[in-house]
Amino acid sequence: MTTAQLSLYHIIKPATIQKGKTPVLFMLHGYGSNEEDLFSFATELPGELCIISIRAPYPMQPYGNAWYAINYDAEKGKWSNDEEAELSREKIISFIDEACDAYFLDKENVTLLGFSQGAILSYAAAISYPKKVRNVIALSGYINENLLLKNAKEGDLNNLNIYASHGSVDQVIPISWAQKTPIILSNLNIEHKYEEFPVGHGVSPQNFYSLKDWLKDKI
Repeated sequence: MTTAQLSLYHIIKPATIQKGKTPVLFMLHGYGSNEEDLFSFATELPGELCIISIRAPYPMQPYGNAWYAINYDAEKGKWSNDEEAELSREKIISFIDEACDAYFLDKENVTLLGFSQGAILSYAAAISYPKKVRNVIALSGYINENLLLKNAKEGDLNNLNIYASHGSVDQVIPISWAQKTPIILSNLNIEHKYEEFPVGHGVSPQNFYSLKDWLKDKI
């Protein structure tokens, strides 16, 4: 499939199994990475899915991209540029509509799969715009409540499904941050599954098989 000229650079794997309208999964990579990173998962995911991996909008030096800036030298740990993050949240939501129109995809069956910073943005986009997203797979991230629209928690979140996982020895994003996720999601009455695996800041084979099984039931 030829890649359309849309607002965010992306690569695409068309669905290999056609069953009516085509569901879509958007991949959001982590800080300092690119659209090729998570795309290695694409061939192992359900064939019914069209998979689109997006490059984050802010280029870094000497290479890589970010959804928003992080200052690792900030006094209170990692300081994130929430204004840039909010802009990226909006860019993601706009891109979902663009891509679904350009590639004739099912707007009612959208999944976001994000890693680290991409997971943080996946939470922010889906909880803020639950009518745009059905499923979220959030790997090695956490919910930054500052990135949610002010009235997001008052929205209809009943149709949203979230799979969250984290490495128990993650040295980049503390496990304690991720462990707040199921509490927040329960308070919002969002259907979810939360798992921990004995790894660092990454995705173990067991983690991948688990998220794959979860996804098969949701699309």
